Amino acid sequence: MKITRFTCCLLVAALPVTAQEAPLSAIDWLAVQRDVTPVVTLAPERLENPVAKSATVPDVEVQSLDAPSIGGVGLLPGSVTGLPASLWQGSSETRLVTLIERLRTRQPSVPALDSLYHTLLLAEAAPPLITSGETLLHARIKALYDHGLVAPAEALAERVGELTPELFDLAFDLALLTGTDGALCTMLDEKPTLSRDLATRIWCATRGGDFPLAMTIYQSGHALEHLSKLDSELLLRFLDPQYAEESKSLRPPVRPTPLQFRLFEAIGEALPTAPLPLPFAVVELTGDSGWRAQLQAAERLARAGSIDGNQLLGVYSDQKRAASGGIWDRVEALQRFETALDGGDAGAVSVALEKVWPQMRSAGLLVPFSNLFAARLQGLALSNRAARIAGYAGLLSDAFEDAATGLAGSDDANLAFLASIALGQSPKSVPPEMPHADALAEGWSGPLITPEDVAGMASQNRLGEALLIAIGRFESGADGNDGALSESIHILRAFGLEETARRAALQLAILDLESARR
Repeated sequence: MKITRFTCCLLVAALPVTAQEAPLSAIDWLAVQRDVTPVVTLAPERLENPVAKSATVPDVEVQSLDAPSIGGVGLLPGSVTGLPASLWQGSSETRLVTLIERLRTRQPSVPALDSLYHTLLLAEAAPPLITSGETLLHARIKALYDHGLVAPAEALAERVGELTPELFDLAFDLALLTGTDGALCTMLDEKPTLSRDLATRIWCATRGGDFPLAMTIYQSGHALEHLSKLDSELLLRFLDPQYAEESKSLRPPVRPTPLQFRLFEAIGEALPTAPLPLPFAVVELTGDSGWRAQLQAAERLARAGSIDGNQLLGVYSDQKRAASGGIWDRVEALQRFETALDGGDAGAVSVALEKVWPQMRSAGLLVPFSNLFAARLQGLALSNRAARIAGYAGLLSDAFEDAATGLAGSDDANLAFLASIALGQSPKSVPPEMPHADALAEGWSGPLITPEDVAGMASQNRLGEALLIAIGRFESGADGNDGALSESIHILRAFGLEETARRAALQLAILDLESARR
């Protein structure tokens, strides 16, 4: 399969259990390649005379010396993430899949844990013992897909090499959204057993220019009722343009498959992606469907951590707003704020910041906004309100420790409390209006206590399982379970993820505080 190029900027932290944690950014999986050294697999010694029965050259199995098994493939090696190769080895595959599935269906409440979750899914590590790890790999790819990380998910599938039918179907869905399905169609043509889905076979036959074969497969599938009603109608319109022209428009499905999405597009009834699941938003990043659709898609993907702030800013800055209200007011507010920053006038920056901050808050984009602009706000003589906003932005940014240094003695009780958390210190007092204040303070007060059920997991080669549990408990804490929130913080800290714990705590407190101010 041809490797698809992409740049996936995940603002994640390196995750050594014993080494110092360091931030990781701008991960380009194209740089994560291994040198391939061929290994010839020899047959066992035979007792009979070595007499050849033909002159045919036998197949020789070649693989990399350090190539992971099918379930151990990843885009990020341990040298990048700091994660051990034994990340999953001691865990039950069923248990891991269950934990991944729970988080797959719900976006983590804070970007810091989004990044940690995505790092775990992309990590190169050996699968659980006594399994191929294919079920785990399938769950990892599906979770990346559902979180809008379509290109990384596709690249992960490409690392497998020879796909199984189950992985082929998943890889084909990904390729349809990125427009790289041609390579998989060629693979299917060479090995038809890879997919039993007739709609896929028909689509690929047309990609290869064999329309008679496509119609034959369609007619057989339709007659035997092996095609769904929607697939049958879409494929007929796709194969018979005259019939399509004479027919009324189809009612769009609520959750189309990627192939159905492409078929609607092919018959001239392209579906808007805004109401569709997150993975479909990646299609709009090209801007082919207009700037508004591109803006909506970029915001959705940025909220999910699927694109970085610079890519979002690039879309925001592409044009001047075309209307008023909603997303257009947000575009104008951001553009005016950036203009004010470039001008360097503290008064103008204060006014623009006070207007753009609630716009970013309503869109759920305060963290990307803060990462883009917080550093440029430091040192400006802002108004009181703007200075408070700049303080929150600094604590939400990657440079939260630097921002906290200047806020530790703040007269604002909320900022002083958060500055203590940012510096890994026990807060001196707990502000009454601060969300989750008691649970967060407990995370850095007194001795570090690791919950008994996870304390020994790292030594049992179950670190990945422990971190998935920590993310899950943080989500329970975000919903109001203070005990689970404190436990999650302790787990992260105990396994060397101090920076991730602080970042997640700050984001939860500030985002919930801001949400209450809407």
